[in-house]
Amino acid sequence: MRMPLSEASNPIKLLAVVGLLISPWLFTQVGIAILAPDEKIEIMPTCEKDSGNCAHLGGGETYRMESSMATLLEFNSTTIWQNLLDYIEDNDGTILVETITDSNYYIHFVEKTPFWNFPDDVVIEITDYNGSCSIEMHSHSRLGKGDIGVNPDRLNGIYDVLVN
Repeated sequence: MRMPLSEASNPIKLLAVVGLLISPWLFTQVGIAILAPDEKIEIMPTCEKDSGNCAHLGGGETYRMESSMATLLEFNSTTIWQNLLDYIEDNDGTILVETITDSNYYIHFVEKTPFWNFPDDVVIEITDYNGSCSIEMHSHSRLGKGDIGVNPDRLNGIYDVLVN
């Protein structure tokens, strides 16, 4: 015989209310896991024309970023690389691809939005030129057609960390 919720004890009622409140979040997490699995990006991507969920700086293509931002930097590439690794660690990024050669650093990592955990792919390439370096940065959301400015803001924040 089932007891109606109105006759249930307070802890049971509380569990029912909490379950109802977190069910949209749990449903969203399952959807994200199915619709947006991790896929390694091993070459620098570009933004699609008129994309609302992508930002790119450098490499001859600047999209949704200030074109006045310098991509040739008078900094040692090793210092820039270490600043980037510190940023990834500080922001709980997950590294999917990391390639280091004599003159080139390439990394693809995933950063998730707070609370909803939507995954965004970030790809950065740093090329050394004996005391200076160039950077190319790309960030895009895996889901949706817009990002409410998250990707350009992210690249601006990374840029600030790299050069300061």
